[in-house]
Amino acid sequence: MHRILVVDDDPHIRDVLCFALEKAGMAAEWAGNGVDALDLATRNPPSLVVLDVGMPEMDGLEVCRRLRRASDVPILFLSARDEEIDRVLGLEMGGDDYVTKPFSPRELVARVNVILRRARGAPVVATPQEDAPPLIRGALTLDSAGHRATVAGRELGLTAREFMMVKTLASRPAVVFSRNQLMDAAYPDNIHVSDRTIDSHVRNIRAKFQAAGCEDAVETVHGVGFRLGACTAATPP
Repeated sequence: MHRILVVDDDPHIRDVLCFALEKAGMAAEWAGNGVDALDLATRNPPSLVVLDVGMPEMDGLEVCRRLRRASDVPILFLSARDEEIDRVLGLEMGGDDYVTKPFSPRELVARVNVILRRARGAPVVATPQEDAPPLIRGALTLDSAGHRATVAGRELGLTAREFMMVKTLASRPAVVFSRNQLMDAAYPDNIHVSDRTIDSHVRNIRAKFQAAGCEDAVETVHGVGFRLGACTAATPP
């Protein structure tokens, strides 16, 4: 049974959504704010998150940003605003769909089902290869069987899509990969995403490498795409 985490500060909307999702055969749990949502999603990862954008204290976009540091869980945004900039921002930050309020619970459940079918049909995981040796590029080590990426022994904590992008770059380090090629590697399920979504993934990847002491992991070739850098690691103080 799919578990859906509903995150909204409006108790009426939470009740309506949880009822509609449970009526459709899913298990629903809820959080009334971003902090509780992050805690629930970390302790017991859901199948999908329905996430309100306009919450006080920590809004939905910030919750999405933090979730995307370590998770590819599908996210369906809710918002009372219908401006194009909000929709684009939400999807480019890693959201899978966007619904504006007021909305039909039946429509929202239908969109949830579409996202879940899409995710179930082509999971983004590496094929285990127990005999395949780790891929080493500079201080970077990629273990496909264990789905682990480290820099000088320090874990990067890449999500599944980020891992596939880094593996693609590392497989041919002298080649410049276009955004479309990286999109195919990260989204083999043919989900349409924009160039800016790939740029967002690259920013997250660079930030994780930098946190591990590596400042030259991904190079931008302007007008063409990206290639793997030297992947050197800073010497600990």
